[in-house]
Amino acid sequence: MRLILDIQHVTVRFGGVVALDDVSFGVNKGEFVCLIGPNGAGKTTLMRAVTGVIKPQAAEVRLAGKDISHLPTHKRARLGLALTHQIVRPFRSMTVLDNVALAAGHRRIARILPAMLAVDRSAERKRALKYLKLVGIDSAANRSVVGQPLGVTKRLEVARALALEPEILLLDEPLAGLNSIEAARLADTVADINREGLTVVMIEHNLGEVLRVAQRLVVLDNGRKIAEGQPDEVMRNPFVRAAYVGKEQPHAAA
Repeated sequence: MRLILDIQHVTVRFGGVVALDDVSFGVNKGEFVCLIGPNGAGKTTLMRAVTGVIKPQAAEVRLAGKDISHLPTHKRARLGLALTHQIVRPFRSMTVLDNVALAAGHRRIARILPAMLAVDRSAERKRALKYLKLVGIDSAANRSVVGQPLGVTKRLEVARALALEPEILLLDEPLAGLNSIEAARLADTVADINREGLTVVMIEHNLGEVLRVAQRLVVLDNGRKIAEGQPDEVMRNPFVRAAYVGKEQPHAAA
């Protein structure tokens, strides 16, 4: 398999607190990788370092072989990284469709003059509707985002990310706050998107769904990577079990 995202030696400190300590792993093209760990393990911080939202003290990030470590967030996004957020903040003055259409027009609005001269948004709206259908909320396309249930806004966030046409879809706890039925359905939707060929890296606390859909796990605890591999194998790891149940960690072999 071809390595599409290579994350090496990511270290992030906030004052005297080490949030990430020399974290490294890779993601192959077409994979579905879940990033898991207890609260405060550093998962979201890692995602933000990869996308350039925060500046790490050390890191090397390569996307399809290209070093993007020193690029600003918007340039990383143009090269193929799309990150959803745990707390969804759509444009409340727009409809569901227009929220996605705005993202679908990202190439047009990247340049000021074409953006000012363009008046026809039909192509973007057509693409936006395609992504809304893909995530299963096209019936809500012409409704205001105000008052939409959490299940719809979570799917809207995924649709907006897909409209950026990314090489890698980065999801930060997309199942958080959903009931078991909605969580399972959204997990299935993400798995279907992955089966269509899109690489997915997902942070998630819902271990039941993670173990059902993920192909590989990377586990963080206290800012360090403690395990990586196939889900069943990783969950048998005594260090992973200790991190989740709070027991004393086993001694590493000398």
